[in-house]
Amino acid sequence: MAYDEALAERIRDHLDDNPDILEKKMFGGIAFMYRGNMAVGVSKDELMVRVGEEAHEESLDRPGVRIFDLSGKRMRGWILVAPSSIASDARLASWIDTGIAYAGSLPPK
Repeated sequence: MAYDEALAERIRDHLDDNPDILEKKMFGGIAFMYRGNMAVGVSKDELMVRVGEEAHEESLDRPGVRIFDLSGKRMRGWILVAPSSIASDARLASWIDTGIAYAGSLPPK
């Protein structure tokens, strides 16, 4: 399994066919780009969230969150959220909205 398709579908459902979202295969998983900037994605069975450098440390204090490490390189401003911490739709929606808000704060690409 390259990535959890059920999780990807839950993300799609939350984004509700937003015309500013583009799906793209990345990091061996799938990414959801908002106005050209990556916001969230799925890596194996975890949710990738772009939180930005300012919110990075605070995000790591939340349950089930760890640093996104791409081939030994820590990606500051990116986190991974464990499946147990996004089991409820409300928790998943909160993380998706965090990623979309951060991506939306960046200039469109």
